[in-house]
Amino acid sequence: MTGLPAALRSLLGLFRVQERVIGALVLRELHTRYGRENIGFLWVIGEPILFCAGVAVLWTAIRPAHEHGVPMTAFVITGYVPLTMWRHCMFRAVKAFESNGSLLFHRQVTPLDIILARVVLEVAGSLMAGIIVTLCAMAVNFMEPPKDYGLLYLGLGFQILFCLASALLVAALSEMSDLVEKSVQVFAYLAIPFSGAFTMADWLPAKYRWFLLWSPSVNNLEMIRGGQFGHSVRPHFNIPYDLSATALMILLGLFLTLGIRRHIVIQ
Repeated sequence: MTGLPAALRSLLGLFRVQERVIGALVLRELHTRYGRENIGFLWVIGEPILFCAGVAVLWTAIRPAHEHGVPMTAFVITGYVPLTMWRHCMFRAVKAFESNGSLLFHRQVTPLDIILARVVLEVAGSLMAGIIVTLCAMAVNFMEPPKDYGLLYLGLGFQILFCLASALLVAALSEMSDLVEKSVQVFAYLAIPFSGAFTMADWLPAKYRWFLLWSPSVNNLEMIRGGQFGHSVRPHFNIPYDLSATALMILLGLFLTLGIRRHIVIQ
């Protein structure tokens, strides 16, 4: 680092400070939410496992083994894990700034750090839960390894960015309006048919497919399933559109977050 320009060294130093701040906030969130008794912080993985495994087992039991040529267990897992990640990020973002408002008296802590810490925690928990459920399904021959890891990881990366964008918007808007706070859970349930979690765009008539693909989440899950199932499915996604829509959401979320302090009511 000694050979770097002073401005770049200063910028890297700021990034390291914020990295430590976010790490400390993640640990604080774990301790506050789960405590130290019983299995403690392992619930951050255990809770998504119960949701994902429960839904996968139920759908496997009541639905045919294959639909549209796709194994049902793998289809449910590749849809419900990203959906759980998105929903948990949004739910934990509601009033996140108000509930952690006292931390903003520390100069190093910003509203952005607070929401990033919660998103990191929810994304990590959902991904680890998804990996465990997937490995268990593969161990009992209900699921095969992914056919295209690159496309699978690309879809997961886009879904993580979409979760961040949604959390930023919900966190800021819930501080500005009580209506947003009360309606987030209703919106999350109503949005399930448009999330791509339980259907694929190719299964719809072509004249209706375009409407579903307006959702960045649908594009993300199409990539994930294209990576998981390979040539046995025909995924539909638009990477430039997905990137543009998600980036616009993130920029709007950042703009609202940077000006949110005047709306925060510290209890």
